[in-house]
Amino acid sequence: MNLDDHIGIFVRNAHLSISSYVKKQLEPFNLAPEQTLIMMMLWKKNGIYPNELSTELNKDKANIARMIVSLEKKGYIIREDDPSDKRTFKVYLTKEGKHLESLVVPVLRKTNNTVINGIPEEKLVDMQNLISKMINNSIEGNK
Repeated sequence: MNLDDHIGIFVRNAHLSISSYVKKQLEPFNLAPEQTLIMMMLWKKNGIYPNELSTELNKDKANIARMIVSLEKKGYIIREDDPSDKRTFKVYLTKEGKHLESLVVPVLRKTNNTVINGIPEEKLVDMQNLISKMINNSIEGNK
């Protein structure tokens, strides 16, 4: 089998290319693409446990902890202890983090539109279904 024929390489290369483009678009905001995913979750629901972030983003707790620290240092989020369980905390947006939504969301929309430019809606639906099928196949293959 030729490496160019391997679907995993093709999907990886697409991911790297898109991630590189998104990263460049987010540079003015000092946000990495994965940090933006945390911010998007917080813009949707302010006050999230790290475990929720880890589960939703399919990232290990150590990775989430590093991103939380980084976003805190940037002034976009704060941690607040959970009064009902002192062993954990929730992550909340700061004023700057809330304001960032109005700046970043239009950039993300434009970035998404650029990436999917020229692809008919039905092809995008097909692609999402195909990628979901590949994900499910790989999960089943790991059992």
